[in-house]
Amino acid sequence: MANYIIIGGDGKEYGPISSDDVRQWMAEGRLNQQSLAKAESDAEFRPLEKFPEFSAAFTRPAPETIAPLILTADEWVGQVTTRQPELRLGECLAAGWSFLGANVGFLVGAVILAWLINLVFVFGALYLPILGPLAALCFSGVIMGGFYLACLRRLRGENVAVTDVLSGFKDSFPQLLLTGLIAGLLTELSACCLILPAIYLGVAWSLAIVLVADKKMFFWSAMELSRKVITKVWFEMFVLLIIAFLPMILFQIFNLYRTGTFFFGLYDQANHDMQQLAKLIQDQSQTQAIRTMALQVTLIGQAIFLVNLFYCAGVIVRAYENLFGSKKT
Repeated sequence: MANYIIIGGDGKEYGPISSDDVRQWMAEGRLNQQSLAKAESDAEFRPLEKFPEFSAAFTRPAPETIAPLILTADEWVGQVTTRQPELRLGECLAAGWSFLGANVGFLVGAVILAWLINLVFVFGALYLPILGPLAALCFSGVIMGGFYLACLRRLRGENVAVTDVLSGFKDSFPQLLLTGLIAGLLTELSACCLILPAIYLGVAWSLAIVLVADKKMFFWSAMELSRKVITKVWFEMFVLLIIAFLPMILFQIFNLYRTGTFFFGLYDQANHDMQQLAKLIQDQSQTQAIRTMALQVTLIGQAIFLVNLFYCAGVIVRAYENLFGSKKT
């Protein structure tokens, strides 16, 4: 299905939106025959009456005036939550490569910048108990929110600099901070109880930081909107994230196996005695072995994350546009 860019009555560009959205806006009086539009593959705008696919919509009299395309925040949320979302898996997965191919120069700078900043907090989590992991959770929302917003604006055809990746540190900073912290903590707490609720929440909240960054929403409102919309297409989103982040997921499975093997080995050395196990772990040589293993895991994991991010950027922002991007606030 083709997508279109529209010039509204206020002279601003909107989209990409589907042909069904175009027809709906015609019916609502927001567009008429002379409204300028172009398909994503077109080079120039032309009046809607020049598009054969919309000719049937002009059988009734055109409105004398064009209603504004801009919706209030509440109107936009109402539309998003009441319509049936459509997540086009093939389109989103293909967007990972097409977005990379069309924006390779921008992505090299943006990915490396976001990755380096994230790396600081990852190492902080490794060497600063409690405070470090909390800071990593908080700032993951800020870093990735700014990164995905820059990629989203690039997808929409806006002029974006690599340094716009840092926008999360100035725009919606408190809300992105809270989104990263609360979503991360609640997901991890769910994992401590049952793994299935953690998987559900991880998928359902996967676009919350993009909503905060793009729509400047309150963190809990963004988390709830992300959950409500994605729940309707949860399985499709789950499959999309599995495929997009497959290298990271496989590494985490390997790391879990390796870590489990290590500690079960210590447990055997302690003759299945928990007190002896605690003493073994506190032994200087074992402590050093654990730290070395943690450092190795971190370095390998971050290297995989760096490479994976080049592809995932296009996938995530296209999925966001599929679910939330056809209407503008």
